[in-house]
Amino acid sequence: MVLLDELRVTMSDYRKDLKELYEVLGIEKAQARYDELQKQVADPDFYSDLENSQKVLQEVKSLENRINKYKKMEETLDDILTLIELTMEEGEEESNAELNEEADSFVKELESLKLASLLTGEYDSSNAILTFHAGAGGTEAQDWAEMLYRMYNRWAERHNFKAELLDYLDGDEAGLKSASIMISGDNAYGFLKSESGVHRLVRVSPFDSSGRRHTSFAALEVMPEIDDSMEVDIRPEDIKMDVFRLTHLPTGIVVSCQTQRSQYQNKDYAMKMLRAKLVEIKEREHLDKIADIKGVQKEIAWGAQIRSYVFMPYTLVKDHRTGFENGNIQAVMDGDLDGFINAYLKALSSGTLQK
Repeated sequence: MVLLDELRVTMSDYRKDLKELYEVLGIEKAQARYDELQKQVADPDFYSDLENSQKVLQEVKSLENRINKYKKMEETLDDILTLIELTMEEGEEESNAELNEEADSFVKELESLKLASLLTGEYDSSNAILTFHAGAGGTEAQDWAEMLYRMYNRWAERHNFKAELLDYLDGDEAGLKSASIMISGDNAYGFLKSESGVHRLVRVSPFDSSGRRHTSFAALEVMPEIDDSMEVDIRPEDIKMDVFRLTHLPTGIVVSCQTQRSQYQNKDYAMKMLRAKLVEIKEREHLDKIADIKGVQKEIAWGAQIRSYVFMPYTLVKDHRTGFENGNIQAVMDGDLDGFINAYLKALSSGTLQK
């Protein structure tokens, strides 16, 4: 067991980390802005402009979450140090299981907040729209696309994020050909933007009676949900509209939604997805305007993958951009992706990785 005096010194040192985090998160400015917005909310005419009131309330909630998370960290550290002092006064020399658990939990949460502080992109705080595409290879690739679909839904569950189905096209025999979901939560896009790209699977196929090893590919697109107040120049004549599918003729981008109650709602969601996709490409490609976007489709095949998932002859998930690995492949498929996301954000922040 750890000596209490050592634990006290270790935990006391985290006050410096909290002070740095206070500056990085801009808690003082956030509190001032929060107080300013609360005065607006208290105005009797606040709800007369429903669109503006919703934006203000959303900002209030975001600021409140940031401030409360920081305050909770301060309180937790104070509680841990007080508990250490009380335990030492009782004559104990070694830490107990409860203290160790509290300390470990604090350190993990602190690391999580530090990572969140790296999310400074314009859309990092936005919700995320995820679109899955099976690569070439029929049933194998379609089954793999569905496995990825499940994996990201499980990740959302782990983080208490909401996952809403927008579109789903079944595979021919199993799996899916394509699907889209909206993941809603603080910094959803900031965390999930690292997952955009081609994902490669190596396994013994359950669909092959000879038990041969197969390699399959599926692609994931991650886009930020774009606020309706942001103007995106999409000309009506550039849109080809089917029942629930929209095609942006200049770029060839196709989006669809068929899970809503009415055709109007399906079209509205499809337009939201198209706007998000166009803005994401514009930002990623450092283009001046939407009209500069030309071809956007990449081949879902060998050489383009960002990550490999190997089930056979060994078990390993490896990210080819950061080198991060996890040998517990079942945990990864159950949504344990934080190690990969954190490694990406750290590499991006340090300048060793390009967006």
